[in-house]
Amino acid sequence: MNLLTVENLTKSFSERLLFDKASFYLQEGEKVGILGVNGTGKSTLLKIMAGLEEPDDGTVTKANHVVISYLPQQPVFHPEDTVMECVMRGHGHKENDWNVESQAKAMLTKLGIRDFSQKAQELSGGQRKRLALVSVLLHPADILILDEPTNHLDNEMSDWLEDYLKKWRGALVMVTHDRYFLDSVSNRIVEIDKGKIYSYQTNYSGFLALKAEREEMELASERKRQSILRTELAWIQRGARARSTKQKARIERFEELKNRQAPEGESKVEIGSVSTRLGRTTLELSHIRKAYGDKVLIDDFSYIFLKHDRVGFIGPNGSGKTTLMKILTGEIAPDSGERVVGQTVKIGYYAQEFVAEKTGASSELAYMDPNKRVIDYIKDVAEYVKTEEGSISASQMLERFLFDKEAQYSLIGKLSGGEKRRLNLLRVLMEAPNILILDEPTNDLDIATLTVLEDYLDHFDGIVITVSHDRYFLDRVVRRIFAWEEGGKLCQHEGGYTDYSLRKSLEKEETEENAPGRKDNTEKGSGNDGQGKASYRTGRKKKLKFTYQEEKEYKTIDSDIAALEDKIADLEEKILKAATDYGKLRSLTEEKEEAEAALEEKMERWMYLEDLAARIEAGEEVDA
Repeated sequence: MNLLTVENLTKSFSERLLFDKASFYLQEGEKVGILGVNGTGKSTLLKIMAGLEEPDDGTVTKANHVVISYLPQQPVFHPEDTVMECVMRGHGHKENDWNVESQAKAMLTKLGIRDFSQKAQELSGGQRKRLALVSVLLHPADILILDEPTNHLDNEMSDWLEDYLKKWRGALVMVTHDRYFLDSVSNRIVEIDKGKIYSYQTNYSGFLALKAEREEMELASERKRQSILRTELAWIQRGARARSTKQKARIERFEELKNRQAPEGESKVEIGSVSTRLGRTTLELSHIRKAYGDKVLIDDFSYIFLKHDRVGFIGPNGSGKTTLMKILTGEIAPDSGERVVGQTVKIGYYAQEFVAEKTGASSELAYMDPNKRVIDYIKDVAEYVKTEEGSISASQMLERFLFDKEAQYSLIGKLSGGEKRRLNLLRVLMEAPNILILDEPTNDLDIATLTVLEDYLDHFDGIVITVSHDRYFLDRVVRRIFAWEEGGKLCQHEGGYTDYSLRKSLEKEETEENAPGRKDNTEKGSGNDGQGKASYRTGRKKKLKFTYQEEKEYKTIDSDIAALEDKIADLEEKILKAATDYGKLRSLTEEKEEAEAALEEKMERWMYLEDLAARIEAGEEVDA
């Protein structure tokens, strides 16, 4: 049954045409993920579906008695309402409706909100978003429309919501940048591209394959059109006289082919690698402690960030992740412990939230004056930057970030939330940092931007430190994770998020198996001690395989080793030539020592990966 239909939708925002006679439909049981570059109209489409905005042209038809529940990107509550009043208000629930109230409290607890009498004005933006999510999920509805539901959720909360929506039987339309979430929950992907809507009856993985096929077909059609056009042009140029109907038809055909619009290539964010040289001393934390009142956020944390480190920090909301990032930048001082910063260190900090007004030097980076032009916001940092491709102007970098000439001279206040974040990211990169600190970089950025950002970070010649709840981003970018434990302790784990999650699951199972009073399978065995437990474990084997990060590393490690060997040989040659120049000799020797240390580390890693590859090829199994 068709629940919702949008036909021939036309909608403009300011001077920008968002939709040009586009159409959308929603059937019972469909779970639709909407994709598109920031500023293409994803949130606008959701508002039109929810009846909160009117199209300039076109029709929106809803089936009889269909109820829609909508989660906005920036929810608003009455400041004096309590948490429970916010959840219950507007849905016809009474506060003494014990069944609904108990469900609300259970959901709020899952999402980290435990003070049900707290006033809305006392909540953070992230808490208000989670409060709105509970309110929407409690509302009996046939269609859920969710705008960025995973923003401000930590990993455990995202897992809970993912499981909830997979089991939910109604129809669902959502905008989200969380690719694992999208892949797991959705059974249809809708893409907004240049005012049109394209539909794919598949999840995110299938969409990537189908989209590639569509673009290849469009390119093939364009090549054929160009070939026919060249043939027709040659015929016209031979001077044929347009006397017969046949000749006139051929000329008309040429004109039609010539005027037909070629398919536009998809706009992609492209970033040349921009950074400055990083010396031997980078960024070091020694026995850092930070508490607010009785709550200890960080307790005795020490770490020396190494060159080319890729480190992710994860933990529940409010655990102290952003506080630690601000300690790293020097914006906040620890209660005790030491922060050491190398002389060559240049930190680029991509903050989680923007500020509405200047409140001091600490907010300068995040401040975006709504009355400032886009290009001036970037030129405040640099008019030109040096990349691998040479010198590039601020205007050229803006174009690569999908801000065309017209958009560059528009005011920041006219940009969407996602466009502002993309602009702020560009500003941080234009500073040419050698240490990038990214606090929740995936919030409100579209998937196209995230994909190219991840590729940029692959080639970034510096240190990347990130706080993120995006499991895909963590798997894609980081090689080491620090997770918050009780009492502000941080525990180190090698690999990406999937590696960390798997280890935690195994540790939990092992703890449960060894828990006092637990009846294990040995009691049910045939009298042979341990036989029951052994057979239990034997039935839970799985084939050994590479993690995403290991497979990626295995493909490139040989070339990495070869490059380091070439570098060392080149440095040895330069050292011989610089025998009489003590300053240069010292610098080259230090560089050679660093390269040799990196080579030794790579060789150890190569031995491990080769051994692992041999075990995988042999079909070795491990406990699940």
